[in-house]
Amino acid sequence: MRVFVKFLVILRVAFTPNSAAIYGIFLLSAHESVISGIAGRYAAALFDLMNEMPESDQQLIHANVAGFKAVLDDNADLQNLVRSPVITAEEQAAALGKLLAQAGAHQLFQNFVALVVQNRRAMALSEMARQYGALVAGARDEMVAEIASASALDDGQIVALTEQLKSHFGKTVTVETRTDPDLLGGMVVKIGSRMIDGSLRTKLNSLKTAMNEAH
Repeated sequence: MRVFVKFLVILRVAFTPNSAAIYGIFLLSAHESVISGIAGRYAAALFDLMNEMPESDQQLIHANVAGFKAVLDDNADLQNLVRSPVITAEEQAAALGKLLAQAGAHQLFQNFVALVVQNRRAMALSEMARQYGALVAGARDEMVAEIASASALDDGQIVALTEQLKSHFGKTVTVETRTDPDLLGGMVVKIGSRMIDGSLRTKLNSLKTAMNEAH
């Protein structure tokens, strides 16, 4: 059994005047082998509360988190919404709350996002979702590998990478891919708090640094 430290934090989530104030207890867990930083602590809190729910609720929350991350990562307007310093927490909460309600998201996840926004951590929502996914995979003795590449990987490349990672770590690996043209070439693989950077951009930057130091 994974050993982790639990911190008990009592949280008060206040919604719009038409909604009752909701009180919740979050168990913030330092699952140190999988998560890191503030985003990790929020992810662990959601993970712990999710585990107290019936299986059907758990599956819905898993789907909500994964779907929300996918939409957020692919939508420039949503990214601007959560990152812009000029957009107030109230405006963020209203927009995200409407989006989640329309999508039929589980109430726990809606409350979680509202709390994150209230605490001015909206810009970390994608990372929270990623680390939540890593916790879920870890509980299943699986791993999630997030691979960013300069151009889209084909099915054969994804299968080959999945098998290589499975062989290396000795676990079932779920691969999530995205494109990042700024990498120029190569790829960056992120698993939990570990990162393998094989991008051309990083190699060129390293070469530039080495050349500057040689002068």
